[in-house]
Amino acid sequence: MHEMSIVQGLIAIVKEEMDKSGAARLRSVSVKIGEMSGILPDALKTCFEIITAGNEMNGAELNIDIAPLMGYCKKCNKEFKVIGYNFSCVECHSSDIDIISGREMNIVEIEVD
Repeated sequence: MHEMSIVQGLIAIVKEEMDKSGAARLRSVSVKIGEMSGILPDALKTCFEIITAGNEMNGAELNIDIAPLMGYCKKCNKEFKVIGYNFSCVECHSSDIDIISGREMNIVEIEVD
């Protein structure tokens, strides 16, 4: 389960930001993960609960927003949602596309006291 190492990295970033701001308690963390990132949201939440138990982050909420898998067609310049991992343009059916979202994992917001 690679979600544990992802949460460990997330917590390290959050702790660094808490130290910088002098925050004593974490209330919530909001993240955006791409639908093709390979990250399982339920596993991420479980790992977050395990790692934050018994410390200044205990009880903090992990909010997850899923970023859709989006493509950009280089032939007709259309952006489109990739459905069923069909990596061809929905308009012109070209396979000359770029993936523009859906593989990311970003911290969007950290709420502290």
